[in-house]
Amino acid sequence: MRLRLALLSLIVVVAALPVSPALGAAANPADKLAGLPIDDYAYDKASDCRQRPTRGALALVDWLETNAKGTFWGIMRCERWGKNSASLHAEGRAVDWHLDASRPADRREARRLVDLWLATDRAGNEHALARRMGIQEIIWNCHSWWSGSARMGRYSACYTERGRLRKRVDYTQAHKDHIHVGLSWAGARKRTSFWTS
Repeated sequence: MRLRLALLSLIVVVAALPVSPALGAAANPADKLAGLPIDDYAYDKASDCRQRPTRGALALVDWLETNAKGTFWGIMRCERWGKNSASLHAEGRAVDWHLDASRPADRREARRLVDLWLATDRAGNEHALARRMGIQEIIWNCHSWWSGSARMGRYSACYTERGRLRKRVDYTQAHKDHIHVGLSWAGARKRTSFWTS
């Protein structure tokens, strides 16, 4: 009986300890904003190259450095895809965060981050943290989420037109060595509720 009481007491004490978000489960930061109107879904295509990263991308890096495992891999890269079409990196609106899909701990951390961004908050808002931060796209390990999508789906660069996984896909292009997080212009300008509250 004493052993049971001692174990129960230990469980209660451990359960009451604060948990760092980078080390384990934590409340969704979007829950603190549940009383505010939720930000609309938005997707803003990139059209040209700019000179410097946006304030929102830099703020997202700061948030990741405080709240996640992994390493900052970059924001800026002038990558044009045609006339008036470019990567979000070209406009300084995308962050690459290094986590490697070949490492179990990195896979768990990536899943934790994606789940956190796409979780429903306590007010019932789907994808609450992503919307409040102004995230319009997430790409990781041959899967992607685009603003307004229900969930992570197949990333087209990794699959054939028939939906089969390609046999040879560049590890970085498949986003197996980093999470790509792209911001809408509102997120990039820090004009969404996460950044203004």
